[in-house]
Amino acid sequence: MKGRKALLWARRLTQLSFLGLFFYLFRLTDYTGKDQIAAAVNIFFRWNPLVALSVTLAAKALLALFLPALLLAVLTLLLGRFFCGWVCPLGTLLDAAHKVVPPRGQGVGKGWVKVKYFLLLLISASSLFGLQLVGFFDPFALLLRGFTFAVDPVFNSSVTGIFDTLYKKGPSWVTSLSEPVYEFLKKGVLPYQQSIFSLSLVAFFLLLGIFLLERVQRRFWCKNLCPLGALLALLSRFSPLRRRPGKLCPSCGQCGKLCRFEAFQEDGRFVPERCNLCMECVAKCPQGMISYRLGVPSLQDRVDLSRRAFLGVGLTGVALPLVSRVGWGEKLPRPTLLRPPGALDERLFLQKCVRCGECMKVCIQNGLQPTLLEAGAEGMFTPRLVPRIGYCEYNCNLCGQVCPTGAIPKVPLSEKQRFQIGKSHFDKNRCLPYAKEVPCMVCEEHCPIYDKAIRFHEVTVSDGRGGTFPLRQPYVVEELCIGCGICENKCPLPGEAAIHVLSQRDLREAGNGKYD
Repeated sequence: MKGRKALLWARRLTQLSFLGLFFYLFRLTDYTGKDQIAAAVNIFFRWNPLVALSVTLAAKALLALFLPALLLAVLTLLLGRFFCGWVCPLGTLLDAAHKVVPPRGQGVGKGWVKVKYFLLLLISASSLFGLQLVGFFDPFALLLRGFTFAVDPVFNSSVTGIFDTLYKKGPSWVTSLSEPVYEFLKKGVLPYQQSIFSLSLVAFFLLLGIFLLERVQRRFWCKNLCPLGALLALLSRFSPLRRRPGKLCPSCGQCGKLCRFEAFQEDGRFVPERCNLCMECVAKCPQGMISYRLGVPSLQDRVDLSRRAFLGVGLTGVALPLVSRVGWGEKLPRPTLLRPPGALDERLFLQKCVRCGECMKVCIQNGLQPTLLEAGAEGMFTPRLVPRIGYCEYNCNLCGQVCPTGAIPKVPLSEKQRFQIGKSHFDKNRCLPYAKEVPCMVCEEHCPIYDKAIRFHEVTVSDGRGGTFPLRQPYVVEELCIGCGICENKCPLPGEAAIHVLSQRDLREAGNGKYD
């Protein structure tokens, strides 16, 4: 009995270890004062077979970045769907939430378990024809976006607010205790800065919805909706690791009540691809007769999918990319759609980007924001630079370092500093030297280009009293401007800036394979 109980503790310890790894890498995906991120902070995406499959289909090429995903696929072929029960951070959080959000009622019908296979088919077919949907359904993307856009900023704001209040209003003895604690939190727990994101509520409610589904059924997302789980389930059918006995005991049936993945048919037969190897049945069997042993995989039972539904979902997956290409987003002028430096050509960028939010989280100036409909519906959650919120730091290429798919390639800093994100343009109806004949040099002072992409020409203007004075009016040297957005960000005018960065990407640099 002790040995069987040890299996449960081993699984829980493993789950907590990988959850800790997720949060550790989450915090490392942040600016720490260094120009390089040494750890593989995107490893949860690189060992994700679903992301690897969808990006490979979209790019029509095998990417070396996803070799870890091949390893996980092989391990699933050998061991079964262990990832869902032992590794997945979202699954661990759902297990932890079980007592807080317990199921109500009798759950849902058995037909729901098929939905994840249809989602897998939809994602795969759409990817093959050029529409990337994996970022809307992948568990890691949903989890990371929710924490990046909503949970982490709220956590930082709340903790900082508490310590600020103690510092300003608390007695001196409280401050002497709280300040060392706050310094410790700033070094290892809190993010580098207080960030804001435009789609924080959307990302939060998508993640919250997964947890609220626990009220319907335990691990509802994992059992019924997760397309990664569907892919791992298909691979696990070939696993030689089999549960013995392969049916519920007629006199007991306790396994069926314990199983969080409902891995038993109505007739009591065990369905291997539904099992996440949680080992609850092994540890709690009153007779101690359940075990997992090597055996010959039985492929007689197929995944019961309606042929009509299968064909309909497949055709939908083919049609969606075609519809997206004739949608309003393709021809709509998007002068303010500024992609991160080094980003691939727009079409290939949309195919490779999995909307994970890593680049937005690591952006030093918080300038990278999630896109809503600026790039069409298919571009939702992809990154774009919003200079009025934050500019692209001239000496930073962190976004390319953390991108898990190469949608933003890792380019050398010297080349990144020459990459043209866009071009700056003055609005002479608002710019102070033009509109009000008031001297202003802020944009030129902040321009990071050595030779200055913003310069002045001198004009003579009337002082209103019969005299004149020289006035320097700025202009943009387009050959030097890279569109980093610092001029727009630092423009002292309230509200809309007097200088705007508009998309005018150097297509000779983007998407030609130079940075692949």
